[in-house]
Amino acid sequence: MFKILEARNLAGNIYEMVVEAPRVAKRALPGQFLITKMDEVSERIPLTICDSDPVKGTIDIVFQPVGVSTHKYVDCLKAGDYFEDVVGPLGQPSELTKMSMDELKSLKIIFIAGGVGTAPVYPQAKWLHEHGIGCDVIIGAKTKDLVILEEKMKKVADNVFVTTDDGSYGRSGMVTKCLEDLIAEGHEYNYCVAIGPMIMMKFTCLTTAKYNIKTIVSMNPIMVDGTGMCGACRLTVGDEVKFACVDGPEFDGHKVDFNKAMQRATLYKTEEGEAMLRYQEGATHHGGCGNCGGDK
Repeated sequence: MFKILEARNLAGNIYEMVVEAPRVAKRALPGQFLITKMDEVSERIPLTICDSDPVKGTIDIVFQPVGVSTHKYVDCLKAGDYFEDVVGPLGQPSELTKMSMDELKSLKIIFIAGGVGTAPVYPQAKWLHEHGIGCDVIIGAKTKDLVILEEKMKKVADNVFVTTDDGSYGRSGMVTKCLEDLIAEGHEYNYCVAIGPMIMMKFTCLTTAKYNIKTIVSMNPIMVDGTGMCGACRLTVGDEVKFACVDGPEFDGHKVDFNKAMQRATLYKTEEGEAMLRYQEGATHHGGCGNCGGDK
């Protein structure tokens, strides 16, 4: 059993939990994730580790409820409650953690964080800061109310640029526009880490390719099982087949076939949607039997 010490709403439909998990906290590195289970019969959910404190023995998870299980996390789990299981750290750490100091010092790093993707960007920026390496960060959100972790990010990054799709806060426009504006203003980058919705990562890679900026992306969005057994996170990277949960989650974005990855991500939408309706509507949801006409 893993005790939830804190549970709070960060912004909009984005939530944060601080969980007591000493062994995970001791070994976690930026880029890795964990698997959580609410109880014995619940779904296994892969979640990014947003932060960890090996001294306190805690890990922070940030998530956006999408399916039934993550909605139950919000509805049913509060501070003082427990996860049945927390397994991790899983996946491969960021390649930044494997570089020598000379390699790191040669990089001019820009992180591009889209929405809840800001959470897995933070531990990488924090790790660099702790090793004396600077970076810039772009945080993108649809609107001001959905910007997360801005103040924490400012403590570990040289510059933090916030951009909103509707122009309600910070700069106006997509993260790709912000990147091109920064380059036009004289900022130089040779290494980019982009984490967020797949469509955002795809267009970020198309943009960075024009400027010959190496780009790493995280394929967390397509993970289901988290151990490589279900095959849901299979993707093509260059001419190789990879699995996001065991070979990644981070890959060279210029080699990822995003079109195939996004197509695979739609495979479970119908089943997940039906499960969500059953959770929300209970006995009143008939599941396409023709009772309410919703299937016509």
